[in-house]
Amino acid sequence: MQSNQLVEIIKQALDDAKAQNINVLDVRNLTDVTDYMIIASGTSNRQVASIAQRAVEMAKQNGVRPFGEEGMQAGEWVLVDLGDVVVHVMQPTVREFYQLENFWTDHLPERKAVVASARS
Repeated sequence: MQSNQLVEIIKQALDDAKAQNINVLDVRNLTDVTDYMIIASGTSNRQVASIAQRAVEMAKQNGVRPFGEEGMQAGEWVLVDLGDVVVHVMQPTVREFYQLENFWTDHLPERKAVVASARS
């Protein structure tokens, strides 16, 4: 499966699970670790874990097995490694503190990541 196809599947899964502020970062020109990072928010520990679990389920249904999942128990920040796509689901305070979008777009000014919101 192409990484851009997986991005669309995961965006839909996050949206279906009521994730908020879904952003897709195209980091292909910035790192060899992954092609895309998807960052989304949930309002509680339970919702963050549920949103991430929905992403895992949809990936598996489409033939993509996660390399790993971190943070499901705590539910403040869950990372799902799908290889070419890495999903971060965070509570808003955690997201604001770490500011991943700003890291990838501001700290590497010579090579900007492309940020696209999943919602208009």
